[in-house]
Amino acid sequence: MSNKNLIDSTAAFEGAQKDSKNENYILRLYVVGTSPQSVRAINNIKSICEEHLRGRYELEVIDLYQQPQLTQGEQIIASPTLIKKLPLPLRRIIGDMSNEERVLVGLDLLPKRK
Repeated sequence: MSNKNLIDSTAAFEGAQKDSKNENYILRLYVVGTSPQSVRAINNIKSICEEHLRGRYELEVIDLYQQPQLTQGEQIIASPTLIKKLPLPLRRIIGDMSNEERVLVGLDLLPKRK
């Protein structure tokens, strides 16, 4: 591998990283009513998004009591569930979003620990 190819691939990688930092996120949070866990999940994800994605996210909160038909279309088996629609790949995070590191890994904002 020539030095020029190494430099070109490094530049491409760095460019892709910069692009991902400017991507808009489309998120859907599925909750059940106003249970303490649902309220906690809403507050936690809003806080995480404002801190890490300010101005680059769209968050839709869906109450499955009001729209139960959506459990099948999105294959929701637990609540609360956060689905990252965009950027791809699609990701699902289940729980009250209190583990910020886990949420950031799920949103592809932090690398997964090995």
